[in-house]
Amino acid sequence: MFQLLAQVTGPAVAAPTAAPTATAAATAATAAATAGQVVPAAWYEEMLNSGAMKYMLDGGIFMWPILILGVLALGVIIERYRSLKMLSTDSDALRRDVLDLLQADRVEEALDRCNEAQGPVAAILGAGLRKLLVLKKLNWDPGKIEEQVVKAMDDYGVHVTAALERHLPVLATVSSVAPMLGFLGTVQGMVISFQDIVDQMGKTNIVESAAAGIMTALLTTVLGLVVGIPAFTAFNYYTSVINRFVLDVEGSASELIEAVTLQTVIDQQAADAAPAHS
Repeated sequence: MFQLLAQVTGPAVAAPTAAPTATAAATAATAAATAGQVVPAAWYEEMLNSGAMKYMLDGGIFMWPILILGVLALGVIIERYRSLKMLSTDSDALRRDVLDLLQADRVEEALDRCNEAQGPVAAILGAGLRKLLVLKKLNWDPGKIEEQVVKAMDDYGVHVTAALERHLPVLATVSSVAPMLGFLGTVQGMVISFQDIVDQMGKTNIVESAAAGIMTALLTTVLGLVVGIPAFTAFNYYTSVINRFVLDVEGSASELIEAVTLQTVIDQQAADAAPAHS
């Protein structure tokens, strides 16, 4: 009888024991799924509330245009640096070789020497020598060759200078606009801060509220200056590099013109002496 009773009651007793186990498993699964959702959310919240991103969000809407200007200025600085590296090439040796070849009346070799060299100085001297060579082959009036050579070098030099100054106005604009946007953002933040002080009058500490609002408002000024100062510095540096290059080209052109003038005088004297001997 007792065995029969045990067989009847055994499953009934085991069922309540299994029920808590299944509930615990379901709870654990739910907790794991919730944790999988909470961890990415917590990481995202931590990213937004720490570091540079926190300052960008606290500074307001004007922080983002200033950041875009900063990225644009950085791109121009890198691009101009790579382009102006060609100006660092030594042009003194090239000028000496060209002058020596011109004094020996070896214009074609002087032109080949310029074509072999790299840099704007070689290109401008090559433009003048190319014009000189063409005019001599056409038996141009020696008295007008100098004028045409000078014109050819000036025309080519204008294009070279314009190419070197490309994108520099972007740096000038960024250096002016970025701080102004920063000041504008600060003024907007101050207006909002004082409005909050008026709204919270008597409810909170006015000094603490004003300090927090002013600190947030000044973030745009900080970022504007951080972007504007390097852009202004790079603009002045690149402008000075280009100005030195222009002076170097003018000196090279003057030396070339002197050599051309001397060779023209020699050719003119030779042409005048030929009929006399005949």
